[in-house]
Amino acid sequence: MSNRKTSIYVFFILFLAIIAGLFCYPNVYNKKIDSINEKYNLSIWHFPETDFKLGLDLKGGIHLEYEADLSQIGDNEKGDVMEGLRDIIERRVNIYGVAEPVIQIYGSDRLAVDLPGVESIESAIEWIGTTPLLEFAEEKSEEEIELINQKREELSGLTVEEMQNVENWYLAFESPYKKTDLTGRYLDKASLSFNETTFAPVIELQFDEEGKKLFEEITERNVGKTLAIYLDGESIIEVSGGIYAPRVDEKISGGKAIITGQTDINLAKLIVQRLNQGSLPVPLGEPIVQKKVGPTLGAISLNNAVLAGVYGLLGIIIFIFLFYKLPGLIASISLIIYCLILLALIKLIPVTLTLAGIGGIILSVGMAVDANILIFSRMKEEIAQGKDILTSIEEGFVRAWTSIRDGNFTTLIVALILYFLGTSFIKAFAFTLILGILISIFSAMVISKLFLQFTAKTGFRKIKWLWF
Repeated sequence: MSNRKTSIYVFFILFLAIIAGLFCYPNVYNKKIDSINEKYNLSIWHFPETDFKLGLDLKGGIHLEYEADLSQIGDNEKGDVMEGLRDIIERRVNIYGVAEPVIQIYGSDRLAVDLPGVESIESAIEWIGTTPLLEFAEEKSEEEIELINQKREELSGLTVEEMQNVENWYLAFESPYKKTDLTGRYLDKASLSFNETTFAPVIELQFDEEGKKLFEEITERNVGKTLAIYLDGESIIEVSGGIYAPRVDEKISGGKAIITGQTDINLAKLIVQRLNQGSLPVPLGEPIVQKKVGPTLGAISLNNAVLAGVYGLLGIIIFIFLFYKLPGLIASISLIIYCLILLALIKLIPVTLTLAGIGGIILSVGMAVDANILIFSRMKEEIAQGKDILTSIEEGFVRAWTSIRDGNFTTLIVALILYFLGTSFIKAFAFTLILGILISIFSAMVISKLFLQFTAKTGFRKIKWLWF
């Protein structure tokens, strides 16, 4: 590679590092730009001042533990039910703007919910438990409905005190519907489509195997009648004239049903949304554990983690500089650029940082250093054979690549397994490790190589004692 090309690439890498550093920590730059803009009436662009997303252990938040009621669930179904419960709650709390909630299953019936940045335990419990059960209800008998309507007419216009003097007054406040055995446990999904002819919204329901049988039995005995859908005892949608209750036109087999008659697309979307968000497989009571992790404790953990990372990085830099001299200094610069790029990507994606995630970052830093050490060892062998610096650099990278590739690839496989099969806590560690490994390969094989070649093409190549 020509000197001109090498210089251009080095300049580009340094420019990338500066941009990454300013993106990670833009405050000082933005303040300086503000003063320049104000002084000279300019409008120089700012870097966005967004914070890193922090997990519960670093930012503080709410920790809740629930015990699910699995008394009506068979032993062979409990695992699937708990997985479904975890997925639905995770989707639900995301709707309320909670960044990266951590939902984990413990044992056979325990569910732990971590909500970073949330300060109110009451609000958190309300988000999770406001609509704990989706239920389908059928019309009561004609006699019961008639009696309810009669009582409502009798109580019309009466005060509360006068109502209580009417015999069986409480019947007026009963629902004309009675609950069935069909609940959200049996609903696989609800989706929105459109009629091909009229383009009117159509709500599609898909039940599981058990739900198919229940739904078929319910529709068979309610042809010509309506079915109400309740979330936590309240109608899924309140419409003018009463609750939302689709009419059954015929017996429905196969577990697939459609709800038509809606003309308001937004209302149809809301019904689908509530069907999917509210269909918990089993009811949840009050959490058995409620704990608030204060932001002060989280800040202490974050400070300790940052200090550990800084001290570790300084220790590595001192070590490789003492043992490998000029190449060690160059590797240290590459390592700092690696850290800036990694942090910029974590902020850009964004990745929610936890203590486990920081552990993955620190481990990937160690692997980045290991790659440089393998390269330097090969370079020393080439120099010992009497080859010049530039040739030794090229040969060192070629001969070290196989070991670097194999070491990083095997670690990458393990990290991918941890990410796809592990819990949320393990996933945080695995994801930052995967990201760090990929960038560390780029750092060692591209950044370090360019910097070494650039340095070797200057007068430094004549000073032999600087090269090992």
